[in-house]
Amino acid sequence: MKGMTEALRSGTRLAEDYVCSRDAARGLYEYDIRWESGLHTRAEWLDQSENTRIPRESLAEYLRIYNKRVNDHSAVHESITRLAEQGALVVTGGQQSGLLTGPLFVIYKAASVVAAAREAEKRLQRPVVPVFWIAGEDHDWDEVNHTYLPDASGEMAKIKLQGRFAGRDSVSNVHVETDQWVTVLNQVEHLLPDTVHKPGLMKLITEIHQSSSNLSDAFARLISALFSSTGLVLMDAADPDLRRLEQPVFERLVRENEILRSAYAQGAAKLEQAGYAMPAEVAEDGANIFYIHEGARLLLMLKDGLFSDRKGLVSFTEERLLQELTEHPERFSNNVLTRPLMQDSILPVAAVILGQGEIAYWGLTREAFRQFGLQMPILLPRLSFTILEDVHHKHMKQYGLSFQDVQYHMEDRKEQWLAQQETFQVDEQFGKVQQAFADLYQPLLDQIAELHSGLDRIGKTNIGKINEQIQYLQQQTHKAIKDKHNVSLRHWDGIQNSLFPMNKPQERVHNALFYLNRYGTEWVGQLIESQYEFRGQHQVITL
Repeated sequence: MKGMTEALRSGTRLAEDYVCSRDAARGLYEYDIRWESGLHTRAEWLDQSENTRIPRESLAEYLRIYNKRVNDHSAVHESITRLAEQGALVVTGGQQSGLLTGPLFVIYKAASVVAAAREAEKRLQRPVVPVFWIAGEDHDWDEVNHTYLPDASGEMAKIKLQGRFAGRDSVSNVHVETDQWVTVLNQVEHLLPDTVHKPGLMKLITEIHQSSSNLSDAFARLISALFSSTGLVLMDAADPDLRRLEQPVFERLVRENEILRSAYAQGAAKLEQAGYAMPAEVAEDGANIFYIHEGARLLLMLKDGLFSDRKGLVSFTEERLLQELTEHPERFSNNVLTRPLMQDSILPVAAVILGQGEIAYWGLTREAFRQFGLQMPILLPRLSFTILEDVHHKHMKQYGLSFQDVQYHMEDRKEQWLAQQETFQVDEQFGKVQQAFADLYQPLLDQIAELHSGLDRIGKTNIGKINEQIQYLQQQTHKAIKDKHNVSLRHWDGIQNSLFPMNKPQERVHNALFYLNRYGTEWVGQLIESQYEFRGQHQVITL
């Protein structure tokens, strides 16, 4: 596997400044991105704060049960055993469950967790376990129920899990019928080209989905198929068994809600003072906790001593909410601001792998960590790649295109190339004809207009129609030239659809199945083996 560093446009200035260690961002985080310097300090703090987290053995017992069901591999069970030992640490990261794992960056994030855990263990000389949590508690079904694969022409085809899902229930709670999986698998079968890897890949994903009744379980089993041999431990944030373990933490989130709201407000003020846009809503009356009511995940607010949602569907005093928490912990879940606190309250997190959007909203949480008796962990940007296939690499060389050309100037470069292929200058020649026609015809129109006023109107209509016909012929000439170079233009489109489909980075659109079908699974392991630095750099790789 060969790689070359290339700049990739990103979403948020705050995340970019953190990755580049700029002064404006440093004060919003606990550690600098140069994580090696803070790793021993973080480990010492975790040793000293061991009794502030839920008991290791209770956590390990839950993880054994859950992973036995969806991630059953000897390396995984060995990781859980190591995690139960005093002094073992964790590198973690997570993602909402997506159809067929969703975009490529999900695979890169899981690979980042494994690679960073290995590097941390090497540096600390103590067990560091990779843990990947699935945000099955998220309720944005329309965001996770589809993915994309290229069709035979290279255009992106959308694969969608059909069905109408009412309400706003957590993704892990949405039941998927067998016939809905079958429709998805048939689309995949049709879109994936025949390769030596296709029969085994189709068998794998068919077995996975036939044994899964919801999107989160299917997601977990597919991640397991790619990473279980690395010892990557999985956990579903919506699992009722995990909720029961988290119940004491939720109790603190309720009892100390006003303190935390003030802490998040301080974080927002510091972020704005530093000149950054707000990455997540910090509502003045926000309780930053969700409550699941009749299949709907409702964000609670705290006003006048009552916890309620904006629509008034539920309303609790603190005492009543705590009683509900004791009886039904599975009805509670975190939002983006309290999820980091929950994560560090149950796991001994040395470092967490984050995307750029996540890095930005974590910038709001430093004071909340302190008020909760915690310390923000080391934040590492996930690994980022564009896979450049040989055919597109060859065509980029043929047309003199760089990665940055494809990212920012593709249409301009294509038009320039097309113009250079013809000695006949279309626009110039037709421009001369139109001007010559106007020079010849306009004096005649001026003369006949003097004969009768109605002829002026007819003449203007007439010249407009003639110009339309000239322009139509000009357009058809352009089309004929493009048709003449149709094969080459398909090369250009192939480069675009591969590297920046839908004008987005490849890793945010393409599904991993396309590359697993073409290259097998070894490249996933190679990604892990080749990485030991986490500086937020983007790499263009060839497989």
